[in-house]
Amino acid sequence: MDEEQRGGLETEHTGVRIAHLEQSPVRQVWRRVVIAAIVLAVVVLIVYIDRDGYEDSKGGPISLLDATYYATVSLSTTGYGDITPVTPGARLVNVLLITPLRIMFLIVLIGTTLEALTARSREEFRIRRWRSRVRQHVIVCGYGTKGRSAIRSLIANGTTPDKIVVVDPEPRAIDEANSLGLTGIIGDAGRTEVLRRASVERARAVIVAANRDDASVLITLTVRQLNPSVPITTSVREEENANLLRQSGADTVITTSATSGRLLGLSTDAPRVVAVVEDLVTGGQGLDLHQRPVTADEVGLGPRQLRDIVLSVTRSGRTLRFDDALIGTLQPEDVLVVVKAHEPGKPMRPPTQ
Repeated sequence: MDEEQRGGLETEHTGVRIAHLEQSPVRQVWRRVVIAAIVLAVVVLIVYIDRDGYEDSKGGPISLLDATYYATVSLSTTGYGDITPVTPGARLVNVLLITPLRIMFLIVLIGTTLEALTARSREEFRIRRWRSRVRQHVIVCGYGTKGRSAIRSLIANGTTPDKIVVVDPEPRAIDEANSLGLTGIIGDAGRTEVLRRASVERARAVIVAANRDDASVLITLTVRQLNPSVPITTSVREEENANLLRQSGADTVITTSATSGRLLGLSTDAPRVVAVVEDLVTGGQGLDLHQRPVTADEVGLGPRQLRDIVLSVTRSGRTLRFDDALIGTLQPEDVLVVVKAHEPGKPMRPPTQ
């Protein structure tokens, strides 16, 4: 592999964090230190018990300090030779016990270094495997209040965490997303290379939850350039910028400030209406809004004849209210937005694109 190809791979993987459980480095080092200390203590005990089989070049009996010294230099393969096994029994113990313990000791010592060297390779392998498998996923650009709420709604409606990719410039936000089992990309979602790391070309949908309207416009334009057909849902603070987002390529634009203001005004005279609206937009409990195609046994019926409460019918790209006379009877290609009670244990599935 030449330098140009290697550089390309590093660019693809930069900032990508796959959610996985990994033991902390401090805990790994501490565990290895404890194992090394146990091995050292065992060797000291073996040498001291068989101290009569060893000889010190300076003469005199082998003390506990001498046994500790011999164990230390022996396990570290230093081997000064001032203390040596002289009896056949002591040499046999060295061959059968101390040598294997020496090997174990060295493995423990270099294990931390090997762990550090292989950690990056393992991470790149996980990223390569993820990139080869990821498709039909949802990209959430921005992990602020709106982004987190959108993800909770996605999961409540049946999207699994492994099908959600978060893009945010803050590493702490990506760490939080990883803790929930989500894949994270550190970077500005308005940049082409960042969205390509998120495999935007194979995404099922993109949610733009930026904190600024100008950032939302730039992200929407970039997404639409890379994937002309992916559905884009974006939020905008100011209602006057909604048309700009639609012209940039957004399929759905949600004006957060205006929507909140309308609910605040409505809550004064009709608080129960607001409670129902909150229930409808909160997936996974109470009443749920659901988009689905017409079933075969519903074709030819009127919207009011269905068991589900029909709010709208989309036909030939045009959305009609349930009471619109143009609907007549339901057609095979119609798409319905209905209200239905949430069934515990049966999350709604996202509509097929």
